[in-house]
Amino acid sequence: MSHDMSQDDDQDDVEDVAAEETPEEPTGDEAEVVEEDAGGEGVAATLEDVEEDLDEEELRERTNSSRVKRAVFGVPIPIVISVGRASPSIGDLMNMRRDTLIPLDTKIEDPVDIMIGKRVIARGELQELEDEEGRLGVRLTEIVDLSEPI
Repeated sequence: MSHDMSQDDDQDDVEDVAAEETPEEPTGDEAEVVEEDAGGEGVAATLEDVEEDLDEEELRERTNSSRVKRAVFGVPIPIVISVGRASPSIGDLMNMRRDTLIPLDTKIEDPVDIMIGKRVIARGELQELEDEEGRLGVRLTEIVDLSEPI
């Protein structure tokens, strides 16, 4: 009979330990999210903590995205202003000297092409800069639809 009492005592001990290890169910903002880390240990956090961590992570991602945009938008891109084209013969090229005038396929009032690589991104008119005599600029008159793939 003493054997049975010892089993009853053991059962009571197991129930006491289980009662101590079983937390009460949290409610509302105190609800816990339990995740296991790599070692199998439980890591508990309140929903408020998780939301705060998500807000911090979202803020970091937005900040990083903003930095990347600033870095990318700050990269200089060389553009070419195409005034016109000419196709002289090889003989004409061989005979060129200083002050040779090469006729172009455009008129002075024709729009110029603004290009990145071989792609036209805009058109405009050549103008002399007001502040600096003899320097040219381009006044944009048309921006090409850039939504089409290259």
